[in-house]
Amino acid sequence: MSSQMVIVYHRQPYEEVEENGKIVLRENKSPNGIVPTLKSFFGKVTHGAWIAWKLADDPDNPDFEQRIEVNDNYGDYTVSRLALSEDQVREFYHVTSKEAFWPILHGFKERYNYDPVDWANFQDVNRRFAQAAADEAAEGALVWVHDYNLWLVPGYLREMRPDVRIAFFHHTPFPSADIFNMLPWRKQILESLLACDDIGFHIPRYAGNFVSAARSLFDIEVTSRTQVPDKWIFEGTALTERSWPDKLRYNGRDVAVSVTPVGVDIGYIDEVAGTNETAEQTRKIHRETEGVQLILSVGRTDYTKGGIEQLSSFERVLEYNPDLRGKIRLVHVSVAANRNMAVYEEIQNEIEQIAGRINGRFGTLEWQPITLISRAIPFTQLVSYYQAADVAWITPLADGMNLVAKEFIASRIDGDGVLVLSEFAGAAVELADAVLTNPFSNRAMDLTLVSALQMPQDERRRRMASMREAVAKTDVRYWTPGTLTLEDDAPAAAIA
Repeated sequence: MSSQMVIVYHRQPYEEVEENGKIVLRENKSPNGIVPTLKSFFGKVTHGAWIAWKLADDPDNPDFEQRIEVNDNYGDYTVSRLALSEDQVREFYHVTSKEAFWPILHGFKERYNYDPVDWANFQDVNRRFAQAAADEAAEGALVWVHDYNLWLVPGYLREMRPDVRIAFFHHTPFPSADIFNMLPWRKQILESLLACDDIGFHIPRYAGNFVSAARSLFDIEVTSRTQVPDKWIFEGTALTERSWPDKLRYNGRDVAVSVTPVGVDIGYIDEVAGTNETAEQTRKIHRETEGVQLILSVGRTDYTKGGIEQLSSFERVLEYNPDLRGKIRLVHVSVAANRNMAVYEEIQNEIEQIAGRINGRFGTLEWQPITLISRAIPFTQLVSYYQAADVAWITPLADGMNLVAKEFIASRIDGDGVLVLSEFAGAAVELADAVLTNPFSNRAMDLTLVSALQMPQDERRRRMASMREAVAKTDVRYWTPGTLTLEDDAPAAAIA
């Protein structure tokens, strides 16, 4: 059966586990993630499709069905699994996407390396994703493509199926033209994105950067601009914009540029936060940290997340504020991002070394300054830590959005707690009442942490109330594929 909506995303929409010798499909471990949100769109159509890849020893003769039908709480949909070899995945994802694209997208040009890139393999994988989407899509269907590792899909798909409507969402930052144009494949990438009907970004800065890069290479007319809402304009964040170009004209086609920030599932987090189990776990954490202010940091082991810079700041705070020794504790959760890449292993080793040095330098038999956790924490348990923390310390050097910050806010049904947030996280544009900091400045990092620890209760509660209101307005259930909907005549608003 052809599909009215096709989602193109590299991950499968479930987890495969073996039970009694059989492979069964389970919901993803993180029910608050992007995957269940995307699947929810299938409930609005008679039939949908999802395109992903699956590892195969022999891609020409995979030992699994490449196309399966799923019926679950989200509706009826097809999952088309592209059979890729281990080498194809390594070249497509770990080398091209992570070694060449990732550092450029986040502005770390000193880490950029395109020499080992197999561009022909990247093109082939993207073409296969496009072909699978073309095969599944009904006449005039909406195809929603996700993220930078599938940059070339829209261009190929437009050639194969000019009738379909194509939306693309960029989950990472999009850099300025002088950074993006370091990529030798910049013209092919941007021309592919310009084949979309709608290109979506988290915040106006990324949308503006995309248009700037595209106009540096192509003759593009900006036909409309949108003013940024007043609620997103305030001093203190490096990512503030006043407007962005929201409509373009290129090669006789109109292209919308949308700003649709991703949020979290408020209802689900409320449900978890309000359970007796969560309350008991939170009380347990309070008992274990009695007399100590708890600082919580959660992120991946990635150079963009600023874990090393954060731990260095914590060491300076303890060094220059001896009165805080024995009175604060940092729970630093740093989950491995890509275990197969040496750069992330080096970062993890350095994080462990710094944490060990701090504990050895300042710790006592009764008090350990840092608890380092290098594994994923179940979300239900993480909510208890969000509720118990006095300060959430979220300071990436660059981040497309950062949902951890929003999860923390949504979890604080008690209306208390302080968020210290990097001004280079996309979420900072929405969260004026976070304590914003510059992770590239030692002084800013140190002073904002100390001020957060000393913040009076009335100010904490005032700020948290404002942030909870802001997070509620971008509940992930309101997220859309930009100006495109399942009905041509009912365009969605880009910004709530």
